[in-house]
This record gives sequence, structure tokens and C-alpha cells, in this order.
Amino acid sequence: MFGKRYVHDLINRSAENPMDRRRFLKSATAAGLGMIGASVVQPAAAAASASAQDANSISDSAILNFALNLEYLEGEFYSFAVHGHGLPGNLTHGKGRRGPVTGGRAVPFKTRSIRQFAAEIAHDELDHVRFLHTALGSAAVARPAINIQQSFTAVAIAAGLIKPGQTFDVYANENNFLQGAFIFEDVGVTAFKGAAPLIKNKTFLSAAAGMLAVEAYHAATIRTVLFDRDLARQANAISAARDSLDGPSDDDQGITLDGTANIVPADRNSVAFGRTPGRVLNVVYLTPKAATSGGFYPNGVNGQIHTSS
Repeated sequence: MFGKRYVHDLINRSAENPMDRRRFLKSATAAGLGMIGASVVQPAAAAASASAQDANSISDSAILNFALNLEYLEGEFYSFAVHGHGLPGNLTHGKGRRGPVTGGRAVPFKTRSIRQFAAEIAHDELDHVRFLHTALGSAAVARPAINIQQSFTAVAIAAGLIKPGQTFDVYANENNFLQGAFIFEDVGVTAFKGAAPLIKNKTFLSAAAGMLAVEAYHAATIRTVLFDRDLARQANAISAARDSLDGPSDDDQGITLDGTANIVPADRNSVAFGRTPGRVLNVVYLTPKAATSGGFYPNGVNGQIHTSS
């Protein structure tokens, strides 16, 4: 699909070291990102190129690790909801401090379609974690400490869904689960959209674009089911709460506008908006201020990108 010289130059411009480049190349090939042979990578030339990079620049590996932090959160949330347990331990180790997961249990699904939707999304998120973890290799960060218990209560209070002192159990029933999923899915889409312009390596960008498409399908499914179950008021309140955290612009959209369906949150040109990594962290840290931890990540995320705006 690509010439050997092109691929050699492309891989040399990104990732952390020659081994990481070869590992990503192997994973990308297996995932159908291009028929590229790992033998085209020359370790000496790759190392020289890496050492010449600006030490202050944000590497593609740093961006992919930021995505991996988010995928850990989604993966744990859905795995517990569907299976009653978290991600496999062999996919959660890496650079940085590996943290525990607080909360999480199986949702007592009553509706066959919602159970199947949740199972499919759980499978996709597991695959995302596996792909990124394998592709990044020794550069992959560990799963940070994740809170999928009190954090949902904090969101529900901020959105006015419950009163201070009450608890929002996202795993108690289907409706609560769908509202929890809505918090993540829209953030995931905007995170990949915002990160895309920062990725230099076209192979990495292709992988990120593919995951963005999957996250968009997930978000549309959750938004549609919420609309069909007359949960627009709750979803719109969550949207407003998210919007209050990520800066002065009014970009986040609920699932209805002027009383009609708004399944696709887009601007006047039908283009979805993106969030910078810092703005994404504002939402998942549950703070409008600069911070390095909070909310769903009580000790912060691992990796170079870890501070909210």
C-alpha cells in the first residue's frame, strides 16, 4: 500500500524508540492499516531521528497514551456493566503507577436490545485498549486509578439529577447505565476529534480516525436509546454540566433541541466539534480549573498529557 522509503520515514518521525516503532507497525498491519513489512524499519536511523526531535514537543505516542487513558475508563465501565468484572490484568500494566478501579458491577439488564448494545460496546472498548496497549508496546502507560462510583454521583449532583447527599448508582438499572454511558461517549468522540490535528504520523492518524468512527457510532446509539426512553431532560442536563466544565464556549449539545431530536451534535455545517486534551481532562476531572487529578481519575492520568486547562 505504501512504498518502503515512505513507511521508513513515516515511522521514524513518531513513537518513542525503535522497538516501539516495530511493535506499532506490526499491530497496525494486523489491524488492516496497510500491508507494511516490519523489516523496513532500521533501528539505528530510527534512534537518530528520535533523538533529533524537539524534547518539548508532544509526540504521537503521548497522544495515543492520552487516548489509552480514556479507553481504560470506558473499558472498565462497560466491562463491569456487562460482565461484572474489569479489564484483563495483562492489559493494564505499563509506564506510570497502576491504580485500582473503585466501583463497578453488572447491570441487571431487562431489555434484550440494550444488553446487546452494551455487550457490543464493551467488546469494542476492550479491543481499543488491546490495540493501543500492543501498538505502544513498552511506551504504553498503565491504567491509572479509576473511580466509577462516587464520580457518577458528583456528575448527577452537578447536573441537578439528584440532590446533595443522595447517591446515583449508575449500575442499578438500565436508565442509570445509559445516562452514565452518555457522559463518556460524547467526550470520547470530541477527544479523538480534538487530538487528530496533533497527530503527525499518518498511520497513527488512520488508527485514531478509525477509533473516532467507532466512538461516534457508540455515541449515536446511546443518544438514540436515551431519546426513545424519554430521558432527554436528564441527558440535556448532563450535557449542560459537561459544557460548564470545558471552557466558555457553548459547544456541547443535548439529545433534543427545541423539543425535537438532536441525535447528531453538530454545528451549522453539520461538523462535530472537538475538545483539546486539556478540555477533555476538565470534564473527566470534573473541574473547570487547571488540575492534575479528580473525578473519574482520583490520582490523575498517566503520561505526558495529564493537566486540564
